[in-house]
Amino acid sequence: MIAACLTVLAKAPVAGMAKTRLIPALGADGAARLAARLLDHTMAEAAATGFAHLRLLGSPDAQHPALARHAGVAALGSQCEGDLGARMLLALRDGLASQPASLIIGTDAPALDRHRLREAALVLEANDAVVVPALDGGYALLGLSARAGTVPELLFSGMTWSTATVMAETRQRLQRLGLRWVELDAVSDIDEAADLAHLPAGWLA
Repeated sequence: MIAACLTVLAKAPVAGMAKTRLIPALGADGAARLAARLLDHTMAEAAATGFAHLRLLGSPDAQHPALARHAGVAALGSQCEGDLGARMLLALRDGLASQPASLIIGTDAPALDRHRLREAALVLEANDAVVVPALDGGYALLGLSARAGTVPELLFSGMTWSTATVMAETRQRLQRLGLRWVELDAVSDIDEAADLAHLPAGWLA
């Protein structure tokens, strides 16, 4: 058992609302089906990692059947109000309230398998923070250990999300906070048509 809390943030895979940037390539229904598959893959890998606490926070809530069916392996809840930074901040703080380390991911990076998740958690045994950058300039995972103190708002407030500068800005903020962090190998987020090439073989068959 890994003494850490992993929080997964997920949007309900509703056609026309999920993976909207993929709709031109896959159609609304196809984009929603891919979102559901990414969610199921993420939860299966997270559950197999062996975290002491696994949470799935849904948007707008966790009542959609695609989210609710994971109640057997994760604690379900709703994401708080606010932008992505506010939701990540609260989720990480809640995780540290019960475990010595707290990590957060979305469902867009299928390369975040159980081995990478376990590696990220192990990094926090000797460091303040861990990050898995995304190839698009953002990041796919962020984790903090209790030794970093309370989760700092500076990591999230005033950030322009979904841009190619998020990871670079996060590095600067981690440095300003004096935190010791480790970056693992970058992975691809599946957000746009060009990213579909990074899906596991057969996913779009």
